[in-house]
Amino acid sequence: MAGKNTYKQDERLDEPFDIRHLLLASAYIKTYIPQMGLALFLSILGGALGLAAPMITQKAIDDALIPHDMKMLITLAVLLVSVYAVSILFTTIRSRMMVKVSQRIIYDIRKDLFAHLQKLSFQYYDDRPHGKILIRVVNYVNSVSDMLSNGLINIILETINLVIIVIYMLLVDVQMSLVVMCGVPILAVFMLWMKNRQRKAWQAVSNKSSNLNAYLQENIVGARITQIFARENENAEIFAGLSEDCRKTWMKAVQCNNLMWPGIDAISVLIRAAIFIFGIMVFSSGAKSIGTIIAISGYSARFWQPIMNMGNIFNNFLNNMAYLERIFETMGEKVTVADAENATEMPPIKGHVEFKNVSFSYEEGKEVLHNVSFEVQPGESIALVGPTGAGKSTIVNLLSRFYNVGSGEVLIDGQDISKVTLHSLRSQMGIMMQDSFIFSGTIKDNIKYGKLDATDEEIREASRRVCAEAFILKMPDGYDTEVKERGSLLSQGQKQLISFARTLLSSPAILVLDEATSSIDVQTEKALQQGLNTMLKGRTSFIVAHRLSTIRNCDKIMYIDDGGITEVGNHEELMKKKGAYYRLYTAQIEEIA
Repeated sequence: MAGKNTYKQDERLDEPFDIRHLLLASAYIKTYIPQMGLALFLSILGGALGLAAPMITQKAIDDALIPHDMKMLITLAVLLVSVYAVSILFTTIRSRMMVKVSQRIIYDIRKDLFAHLQKLSFQYYDDRPHGKILIRVVNYVNSVSDMLSNGLINIILETINLVIIVIYMLLVDVQMSLVVMCGVPILAVFMLWMKNRQRKAWQAVSNKSSNLNAYLQENIVGARITQIFARENENAEIFAGLSEDCRKTWMKAVQCNNLMWPGIDAISVLIRAAIFIFGIMVFSSGAKSIGTIIAISGYSARFWQPIMNMGNIFNNFLNNMAYLERIFETMGEKVTVADAENATEMPPIKGHVEFKNVSFSYEEGKEVLHNVSFEVQPGESIALVGPTGAGKSTIVNLLSRFYNVGSGEVLIDGQDISKVTLHSLRSQMGIMMQDSFIFSGTIKDNIKYGKLDATDEEIREASRRVCAEAFILKMPDGYDTEVKERGSLLSQGQKQLISFARTLLSSPAILVLDEATSSIDVQTEKALQQGLNTMLKGRTSFIVAHRLSTIRNCDKIMYIDDGGITEVGNHEELMKKKGAYYRLYTAQIEEIA
């Protein structure tokens, strides 16, 4: 498990805001413009009706209450209640519509993000903790959806509300309206000052949350290893440190947020105080009525309300821009292993494989393979042996095109595999890795994963041939037994046998077994050998193995070391050479003895 510093690595915070992220987000909004337009229309109607209330109040005071006109007062009171009722009705309908739009945007972004993640190469997942990827798909998408739906509507609505309020104010009294609006330049300077501070603060929160989630996810997956090595206290200390980082950055971001609305509120209070002072001064001369002062005071409160709301929206926008950037950074991640522009379908594979001067490195300047060349005839079984890290798995990964070669060519039946579609290539290959991944679901679901239309008889036949049926029938529900997440109900050996059945069922033209029997006991392996021989028959196969007794009957054995092939031959030929393979084989025999 990685150490503390691995999870304290943050993404850069000094990158400028990229307008392209908003343009990408707009593509998800366009689909729902009709619904959002209707919601906006209802909001404007409701807002306009609600904003008429102070004018109705002014008329009630000046023209009905003071002259004691009860009929007009009752009429205006009924009108006021009706205005509020219709305004609330429109607002409720609009809220329900926008909840639906928000959830559809979440669905669309998450669907596209997941589809893109499926296309990214092994290298992408090699370089990142899985928890950091997970938080982008789940948490960040939830966070930005409201900004993309309600946030956009609200900013337009509040702008329109502000315009309507200004119009109403000017209709009531121009001089007092100008007093209200004199605080706007002060507010503009204040908000510009806050913008960069808030964005960086919430980017820091995004980073620290990502670090915490990555460490948490890895610890849940590795809980057994933690307990085996009694690492509970050390891991708790690391987690506490990451949690503390999250708490500190969150508090700093909240402090920035909390400066916004008190600042706006303070400006609003000062302006309202100015209104009353100005109103009292002119009221004494009879230039302004008490109804006018109360109406302007009401509009002043309403004038600053959309500005405060826009400040909150602005806060939310800055908070979520950090998340939006992370989402679209992931969606913008280049798919390095992809179909070429003019890629063709791979015809039915016969099994002729050739590597021509292939070089490859996972990290720049550190070559794993250097000018590797070899040729394999259809139906041959090839064993790859050698020390750990020599490049055995790299060869089969390049053959399966999980990575692009650095230089050289990999050919199957004379076709450069970089020029055929990935689906047509991999659908004809059976690849079984050392880590036999088992999905949630039933044993049957896992076996038919590579061939969804397989019949029950085909599934049972594949299981019998790899010696898996014996233990499957002992399970509570046989083939329909739920194996839980990552096959937690199964032993490692049982997982590998299910993986064998899954691979065999797909009937591949080229078979790759990368340490496929490493977790199977010797007795089961001997029983499995006959099934393996059946699997290998008539198929070009590549077998990576440390247990050399399993590859004695291979047509050709390649010893991989120092970035290349140092020895080639069958078992007898290599034993006669008494080279690296001979020393490795005899050392294993002596160890067993």
